[in-house]
Amino acid sequence: MRLGPRIHGVLRVSGRVILSIIVLALVTAQRLGELVLASRNTRRLKSRGAIEIGARHYPLLVILHGAWLIGLWWLAWDSDISLAWLAVFVVLQGLRVWVIATLGGRWTTRIIILPGAPLIRRGPYRFLSHPNYTVVAAEIAVLPLAFGLPIYAVVFSILDAIVLFIRIREEARALATFNPSTAGGEIPDR
Repeated sequence: MRLGPRIHGVLRVSGRVILSIIVLALVTAQRLGELVLASRNTRRLKSRGAIEIGARHYPLLVILHGAWLIGLWWLAWDSDISLAWLAVFVVLQGLRVWVIATLGGRWTTRIIILPGAPLIRRGPYRFLSHPNYTVVAAEIAVLPLAFGLPIYAVVFSILDAIVLFIRIREEARALATFNPSTAGGEIPDR
């Protein structure tokens, strides 16, 4: 049986293939870990009386992010990596950790509103209303750029912008309904 050129190239392991696979594996593990954390936080928040808003658009978010990651595995597993773009991506991971740490038990991948809760105005929320969305939007562009996939970065950035438009509008509407003093779109505090 003869192996195709892509598969055969992996059997002759090169540094670029190993680095690509390591980066993609770390991002995949991170995303899966975040889904576990988000699920746990969602259950805890709901047990405290929190309400989920915008559940209808959530599958779009999951499909978009899943397709983004699967596509990167398909197209970039054996690509060269720009170390400059990879460094930008690493910085974004630091910002992601800052957002998650700031929100603590309030961080989730869904729109969960705890009626009457005050806003979080510390950490990155001192500077931006939606730092998590900002980081994710940047990641969606930067990681494909690190793999030399600029068209992929543009296409998924446009798709992400569409989903974020829907999501931010839903979140602002929910905050205005359940926390009238928070109509600016910030995240309610614990």
